[in-house]
Amino acid sequence: MDEHHVNILRESRAEISRLQLLSAFFGEEIVYKIYLRSQVIHQLFENNEELDIDKLELFHVQFTASLIELLRKIKKSNEKNVTLIYDEMLLNKEMIRKMSDTVLSENAFKLDKQRQSLKINQSLKKLFEVLSDHTEEFPFAKGINSFSSRYAKDFFYDISPEQLGTLIEFDPAEMYIDMHASIQRKLMGLLCKHDFRTEFFYGLKSGQLIIELYKFLDIDRHFLFFPSRNLFLFFELSELEGIDWTNNLSEKGRIIQELNYKNDKLESSAAALKTFIPREILDLLEENYLKISDINFLNHLNNFDVQANILKAMLKTDLF
Repeated sequence: MDEHHVNILRESRAEISRLQLLSAFFGEEIVYKIYLRSQVIHQLFENNEELDIDKLELFHVQFTASLIELLRKIKKSNEKNVTLIYDEMLLNKEMIRKMSDTVLSENAFKLDKQRQSLKINQSLKKLFEVLSDHTEEFPFAKGINSFSSRYAKDFFYDISPEQLGTLIEFDPAEMYIDMHASIQRKLMGLLCKHDFRTEFFYGLKSGQLIIELYKFLDIDRHFLFFPSRNLFLFFELSELEGIDWTNNLSEKGRIIQELNYKNDKLESSAAALKTFIPREILDLLEENYLKISDINFLNHLNNFDVQANILKAMLKTDLF
């Protein structure tokens, strides 16, 4: 075997090795089938020295080299797009980290709800005494507004100004009105009957205004506390349609959950995009595979000129 023959076979093996790496990277069946067929063609020339070795070189020049260049360009383009996705994921993770550092824990909120319920119950008992004794003593527990100021942004549900206005409407004739607070007469009577046993239910906010909702422990009744006016009124859950009471995540907690979900989707997209080959190119490769699989392909090797030109034209497109 002369040196020319040896050199062409060596370069053929190198081309096929490059194609093998790309077929493994993309994992597309058609690319792998072309790689296997190229091996068969190479083996045919290596085992039959009487064949014109220049035809093997022509096959790689017209087809394999252009295919490798095309696949490399697709790979480079895909990796650039994947990098953009990973950059977005990193930004999301950084935002999650920053928000996680500042978000108030669910456990802290649950504990402070119990403390706030105790303050409200103590304040209502004191208000009953103030109203009964006709004194001007301030009835509210110390720091009663600190709970809402701390948790409203993250844990309270948004309502419209119209909803808030409806909730705090009342008939003055039905109220005990003191210089420090106002409460419905029937609500105070029910609180006394059940020994002021209530617990924090949910919080609402409309702009800067907040409402705290409470429920009786022994019966299915609810009332609200409107701190801006120190107002206590009955309310019905039916007055707050459209609120998903099952969503117990804080506002920041919901954002963190959404960012994590988005990152999961981005990661899946990145995995798919990394090895994506446009449909037009896959169709072209199917055509080429059929041609090189033809048992008489050596007799029609010059026909690869057309296919080679198509592959080279693909290199200049904006498909990727």
